[in-house]
Amino acid sequence: MTNYTLQASREWWSQRWLDLLDSYRFKKRLERARNYARQGNVLSIDFKGAKVLSRVQGSEPEPYKVSLSLDPFSDEEWGYIIETMSQKAIFSAKLLAGEMPKNMEEVFTINGLSLFPFTLSDVHSKCSCPDKANPCKHIAAVYYQLGDRFSEDPFVLFQLRGRTKEKIISDLRQLRSTRSLEKLPAISKTTETPDLQESISNTHFLERIDTFWQYNQPLESSLVVIVPSSSETVLDVLGAITLSQEEENLANLTTTEVVMKSLNTLYKDVSQKAVIAAMNVGGN
Repeated sequence: MTNYTLQASREWWSQRWLDLLDSYRFKKRLERARNYARQGNVLSIDFKGAKVLSRVQGSEPEPYKVSLSLDPFSDEEWGYIIETMSQKAIFSAKLLAGEMPKNMEEVFTINGLSLFPFTLSDVHSKCSCPDKANPCKHIAAVYYQLGDRFSEDPFVLFQLRGRTKEKIISDLRQLRSTRSLEKLPAISKTTETPDLQESISNTHFLERIDTFWQYNQPLESSLVVIVPSSSETVLDVLGAITLSQEEENLANLTTTEVVMKSLNTLYKDVSQKAVIAAMNVGGN
């Protein structure tokens, strides 16, 4: 696979990470690092907080120890970031679907921060190998492997800045929930008696329950995220094709005819059950 094909297949945020390393002037060193990454020389990648700890097999029997980190953002800085994220539902929708919103960098820029490092000197890395150059081929190999990790899970990039996936999602949900509650109409606590207040409150929430699942506004296309199913398919639900004794005895049936007969039977059965279910609506 050519470098152009690899770049085209990567997610934009993963390629943005690797572009920084590809700007390194020692191209031969980078080529050896890419080979290390492809050939499985990176034995492990683990997170210890915001720091990446890795073991890379080099020319010596004992693997080299590599550490890599970025400057994490403070709790206050992350508070501003989450606040900005929560103002647009698209960020939550995309991130929950495992995607990085196209304008995600703006969230950090608005708050005077940068999600990606500007230069290689912004990446703090060490290796136990005798090579004095930094990045050495072992560090660069880990760097390439992290690019693949980013494609699979964009939250890994956030973890390098000091926030886990669970914490970000939890903070987003909490902030959006708090904002929704603040929009509820206030109930006067000075003029009504406690019983009247409780009655008004119960009536109000019962009305909200009745209309909770209704949405009468047009959907914003950018908020619709289509994700392929990773669990059961329709064929899993239907199960194995079962044949009657009569069908099993018909040796002249082709595979296609056997499948079509089975699907035709299933279709009739499902259609009949759907009609029965529709006729029984409101009957219980």
